[in-house]
Amino acid sequence: MKKSIVLAALLFSGITAFAQTKDEQTLKEIYKSSLTNAKCYPWLDHLSNTIGSRLSGSIGAEKAVLYAKAQLETLGLDKVYLQEVMVPKWVRGEKEIGYLQVGKQKINFPICALGGSVATPKKGLQAPILEVNSLEELAALGETKVKGKIVFFNRPMNPEFIETFKAYGSCVDQRSSGAREAGKLGALAVIVRSMNLRLDDLPHTGATNYGEIAKEQRIPAAAISTNGAEILSKSLKQNPNAAFYFKQSCETFADVLSYNVVGEMTGSEHPERIMVVGGHLDSWDLGDGSHDDGAGCVQSMEVLNIFKNIGYKPKNTLRVVLFMNEENGVRGGKEYEKQSNKNNENHIFALESDSGGFSPRGFSIEADEANFNKISSWATLFEPYLIHKFVKGHSGVDIGPLQSNHIVKVGLQPDSQRYFDYHHAANDTFDAVNKRELELGAAAMASLLYLMDQNGIVK
Repeated sequence: MKKSIVLAALLFSGITAFAQTKDEQTLKEIYKSSLTNAKCYPWLDHLSNTIGSRLSGSIGAEKAVLYAKAQLETLGLDKVYLQEVMVPKWVRGEKEIGYLQVGKQKINFPICALGGSVATPKKGLQAPILEVNSLEELAALGETKVKGKIVFFNRPMNPEFIETFKAYGSCVDQRSSGAREAGKLGALAVIVRSMNLRLDDLPHTGATNYGEIAKEQRIPAAAISTNGAEILSKSLKQNPNAAFYFKQSCETFADVLSYNVVGEMTGSEHPERIMVVGGHLDSWDLGDGSHDDGAGCVQSMEVLNIFKNIGYKPKNTLRVVLFMNEENGVRGGKEYEKQSNKNNENHIFALESDSGGFSPRGFSIEADEANFNKISSWATLFEPYLIHKFVKGHSGVDIGPLQSNHIVKVGLQPDSQRYFDYHHAANDTFDAVNKRELELGAAAMASLLYLMDQNGIVK
């Protein structure tokens, strides 16, 4: 009896060691393919430098859809198709103007309209400006002190957070909800400090949300650069009665037709089980969206290219989805989930890259304890590639709506220290992306997808 137990244990350890060796070898092949034979960097070059910004409803977005579809078709996939989705169309208009009037002196500030904002009157607007640090402080001031003023939200990202996305989350409510809450109290407009840890002269856009408030309460909203916010705050302390002027001509049009771009490798054993990898194809209009999220799109496409290059045939159906309209509506993610439900599809895994093209550090995992532990158990396989972070947390905005009976969702986590230097700003351009870092991210994604495909999820 004891002999049989020992033999069984030896057999099991031998099988485990063989599997480990096989996985180690496959990860080496994945990384070699990505670092020596990748297409993601030239794909991003074209998206960024030939097509440019890709705001939902724009000509750039249309061109990006056609380009991405054409490139996926070159990979010889089993299916490549477009999935219709209606998206908002918001146009920035003329370059914004902002300045503080102190007596006869004008102090100019770099500003930009927040996405979805209404315009100022054609001649602009000028009013006293009131500085606050939070929505709670605004509410405490009340209508009497806010009405007829421009509200200046000046809460910076907290530099104490090592995780910069936590710093972003701690203050982004003033951008997303500031105009709505100030409008309810009779404010004329809002100016919001850019979501950026660095002090520079670049205003960072991003969506603002009016919710269900009446149209007459919808007030213009603009971002001001971090340097500008510092100077404006000091100027107001010295000149509390100074008036701020700004002008913007943005406009919202009727929704237009756009598309999610989908490419598919059919599973050899379980074609009915779907594994998704993706990013969002749209971007804001100030830069060319190289980090946010051109990088995530081309990395996701590269995963399929890697598998083709190394001759790997997935057991489960592998689907790359380039989502449209993450930035100002998440229409692509919601439509993908709607169609998935309509077609009774069974998604078991989803991986999103939407945190920039910097060096990969690990993964943020939405899963039950059993699946989280299973993914974490692969940490030693990733150690040679400097991947060390396996944490529970948010996976991604576009895969967020995706639901199935059993599904694991994961977000790629690159080094985030520089991400908000570029996020939603005019310097989010191709030159800010490092080729090798981009390729390492694609390899990390392909490696996790391979391991999930081989081992499945715990039900």
